[in-house]
Amino acid sequence: MAHTPRTVGDVMTQTVVATGQAARTMAYKSVKRLPVVDGGGLLQGIVSRSDLLKVFLRSDEDLAAEVRTEVVGRLFADSAPELSVRVTDGVVTLSGRIRNTSLIPVAARLVRAVEGVVDVTFDLEGPAPEQGEPPVAGRSSGRP
Repeated sequence: MAHTPRTVGDVMTQTVVATGQAARTMAYKSVKRLPVVDGGGLLQGIVSRSDLLKVFLRSDEDLAAEVRTEVVGRLFADSAPELSVRVTDGVVTLSGRIRNTSLIPVAARLVRAVEGVVDVTFDLEGPAPEQGEPPVAGRSSGRP
């Protein structure tokens, strides 16, 4: 099969393209590099396939360490000793007891913002109930 030469214009868009979308565009259109431009259309740099892949090639241990420091340590500082962070193939699972279950959606956004995280699931419970009260569950997976 003959390879047809392409111009940058063949793959450029006028809209902001997220990292994942840029990686897919590069893979599907056999493009090795894409220009990065500012709001005025001025070239700011070039992103390569290897630049994008580095984000997704982080070890699970590295991701877990960053989530513990940047998310759990800041958002759930008072509950950090009671929380477990596990990462398997880029999927982060937070489990344990937290004092404020309303922070789960915030935690989901912050964890997903960590470069290399594929998804996040939760197995979290609210504060220990007072005597005679049922436990408060905050179990969630995928998108809260």
